[in-house]
Amino acid sequence: MSLTWETAAVWMAMALLASLISARIGISVALVEICVGVAGGNLLDVHPAPWIASLAGFGSVILTFLAGAEIDVAVMKDKWKETLGIGLASFLVPGVSVAAFAYYVAGWSLQASQVAGIALCATSVAVVYTVLVERGHNELELGKIILAACFVTDLGSVLALGLLFARYDWWLVVFLAVTAVTLWQLPRAARWFFSKAGSRISEPQLKFVLLILFALGALASAAQSEAVLPAYLVGLVLAPLFLANKNLAHRLRAIALTILTPFYFLKAGVLVNLKAVLATAALVGLFFAVNTTAKLVSVWPLTRLFRFRPREGIYTTLLMATGLTFGTISALFGLEHDLITREQYATLVTVVILTAIIPTIIAERWFDPGGRPSEEQWPEGRPTGQANPPSSSILQTQPSEGGMIHVQKNPGR
Repeated sequence: MSLTWETAAVWMAMALLASLISARIGISVALVEICVGVAGGNLLDVHPAPWIASLAGFGSVILTFLAGAEIDVAVMKDKWKETLGIGLASFLVPGVSVAAFAYYVAGWSLQASQVAGIALCATSVAVVYTVLVERGHNELELGKIILAACFVTDLGSVLALGLLFARYDWWLVVFLAVTAVTLWQLPRAARWFFSKAGSRISEPQLKFVLLILFALGALASAAQSEAVLPAYLVGLVLAPLFLANKNLAHRLRAIALTILTPFYFLKAGVLVNLKAVLATAALVGLFFAVNTTAKLVSVWPLTRLFRFRPREGIYTTLLMATGLTFGTISALFGLEHDLITREQYATLVTVVILTAIIPTIIAERWFDPGGRPSEEQWPEGRPTGQANPPSSSILQTQPSEGGMIHVQKNPGR
């Protein structure tokens, strides 16, 4: 038992260290947690215990659900050209490019090349959502378009993984049927349950949502699919309910970001073996270059076509190039089903983590479209005696050509 508490203390110490570093240098805590995990795994020989892997799995599912719940269906319908165009381009062009490079240049097998293409074309819901929340952009139309485009990209990735490698049996039929019925009836059932249960300190509303997520996750695992897929879809159908009840989403987000998602991001870093990375450094660099270039040439021209401002277009492109959640899931799926070797797994996971770190840092440091971290915008209410937050932190949205909504700081009154 003492070993369990010692392990918990070590991992929570890494999570706390990551939070302090993030606050100090102004980089997303998710990225710092990955880097701290890499250091812990290679310098301190930290390994994820089974219960930590379970917490990390719960964190990825809940964070994926929250990302889906942030998608504004009205914005998705109104901006369907931007959403579908950017999302599909971000999935197809990098996926085909990486798979072709792995097969024809790296000499990987066809199945391993397919896994590589799927793993690297996916965007990271976990990282993108965390970055948008920290900057307050999840409340803006630009952030909602990015999340919706990520949904399209990742849905394509998961469907491709399922169609190419799924075990076609009755479990898959049961999973698809139960998921379809659940998504159809869930909004009505959730509204009824929320009205009856009310908001109580025991959080019956959140427990209801978690029950749905975990039950569908169990069916997904039985069908050899991934629990994050139904979680994303459940978040999408419950988005209107959560958008109307910001406090509910805030409470679930606090639980996830405090105790669950740090284990997920730390675990992603711990699994990186620097010795294996150094042995295949050239291949890692080539995969990263092919994937990032494919993302840039497929997404950025569309942002210009849809009349994003240059800064917003580059910011969107860089976030769409960010990988982690579905990328690591796809690579692990390939390893567990003997589709790729351990060396190929190490290469893919390293590239995925690099895509989680490098494009996001560049986007945050040099192309942030404006705004301040959401925790600086009086989340607990305005200070006593102050009618509004300071004028320098007020964000206003103004329409521009092409219908995009842009963020501008209020210069004062």
